Amino acid sequence: MNNKNIQDMKKIAIYIVTLALFSFNSCGFFELDNYDEPAETLKGEVVDIVTGEPVLTDQGSEGIRVRLTELSYGDNATHNPDFYTMPDGTFQNTKLFKGTYNVRIDGPFIPLVREDDRGVPLADETKNLDIEGLTEVKFEVQPFLNVEWVSEPVVSNGKIMAQVRITRGVSEADFQSKIEPMGAYSSSFLNVTDIQLFVSYSSSVGYRARDERWSNKIEYSGSKFNALLGETITIESNGTIPAGRIVFIRAAARINYDTPKGSGTRRWNYNEPVEVMIP
Repeated sequence: MNNKNIQDMKKIAIYIVTLALFSFNSCGFFELDNYDEPAETLKGEVVDIVTGEPVLTDQGSEGIRVRLTELSYGDNATHNPDFYTMPDGTFQNTKLFKGTYNVRIDGPFIPLVREDDRGVPLADETKNLDIEGLTEVKFEVQPFLNVEWVSEPVVSNGKIMAQVRITRGVSEADFQSKIEPMGAYSSSFLNVTDIQLFVSYSSSVGYRARDERWSNKIEYSGSKFNALLGETITIESNGTIPAGRIVFIRAAARINYDTPKGSGTRRWNYNEPVEVMIP
């Protein structure tokens, strides 16, 4: 056999081996596409531990954040993308893989995860769940504030006058006993900083769905609001809302404390939306 034939046979052998490897790898590659799509569902609610009522808040990053971490990946697991509850404190995720998850929420309530300034755990009230099919969970929390309507809103000349009452959802002593061990405590954390009246054409009215022409706020410095806790507060919408329109209003209030600690996000507690007809 001459050199040319030997070279040709080597080329054919290399081609066959390369083709075989490619076919093997291709089969493995396409097998990855055969995994089932994530289809497990987590459904949850956040309620006041004292009253059992839903914790009402905003829809979006100023509301209640839900964070899932799949524990099957070990200690170095990273959390899933965060999502947020509905304004009524309920949440649902229908695109999860089957597995064991840690479920954590952060919002306008006493933090479920508390550590001291050295990172030493003080409390962990998150939940570990085996998620398969439909899995339901309820978080019972201590909201910072309760926001209530005192009376039906009154409309005059395109303006809405609303009356609200703000009370603490957690006592000052209980707040301090749970927050102070986390370090750098200040009594100013308990100060109510503002009351908001959000106005919108949308029934999802809130900070994320407000009309700035008509929404209004009252701000308070230091501890000035303390004397108004439990009292009737009157707040009026801005501008002139066109006649013949239906709008929705909600009131909200917050304290001088961010959750999670160090995030810089101070979250409002809300009351329920009210529909208002502008005559």
